[in-house]
Amino acid sequence: MAILTRRILFNSYLLGFFLLSACASAPTFRIIDKPIIFDEERKQLSLEYLKQRHGIQQDEPYIKPKMIVLHWTAIPTLESSFDAFNPTLLPGRPNLASASRLNVSVPFLVDRDGTIFRLLPDTTFARHCIGLNYCAIGVENIGNNDLTKAQVKANVKLVRYLKRRYDIEYLIGHHEYKDFIGTPLWKETDPNYLTAKTDPGKRFMRKVRKELKDLNLKGSPRATP
Repeated sequence: MAILTRRILFNSYLLGFFLLSACASAPTFRIIDKPIIFDEERKQLSLEYLKQRHGIQQDEPYIKPKMIVLHWTAIPTLESSFDAFNPTLLPGRPNLASASRLNVSVPFLVDRDGTIFRLLPDTTFARHCIGLNYCAIGVENIGNNDLTKAQVKANVKLVRYLKRRYDIEYLIGHHEYKDFIGTPLWKETDPNYLTAKTDPGKRFMRKVRKELKDLNLKGSPRATP
């Protein structure tokens, strides 16, 4: 009964967040809510991940965002991408499963026509970027190294929207995450737990950053001026 009560309360919170998000600080573009499963098991696995991988112990799986990380899904369609993030438990991928059974996910998913879907409330903890999950909002773009102009525009609008709402200091591509090793932002308890990433590509990041130059967001600490 206690577990059921906690689940009802947490689900009520999620519903309330989605409703409030639709009203407060409304963006000048449309975000379509398409929630993935966030059940009691996913909540507990998220809290365990925060504690075991990031050394952070807290009662609820939320983050205080300082960063936005852009990704690509390497999956060609919206529904297939959604289906990959929806389950609570990680399907396969032994290199990741060794660290946690928690499935990967992000709050935002951008379709190839630029439509933005919200899979989780903005500041819900999601596993998407080693060492930085605890402070980073993830944005996945459907596709691979063929991301579209519409996706560039959508990412620009989404970053502006998130910057208005949160104390965002950094904007990076997933391929830049290792550049934060050794910095105060990096929190990963296992120094050997790393993966090679190329998404969403330098070209895509250049286009997005060009349109967001006025926000003065920081990038990789290894970037040359």
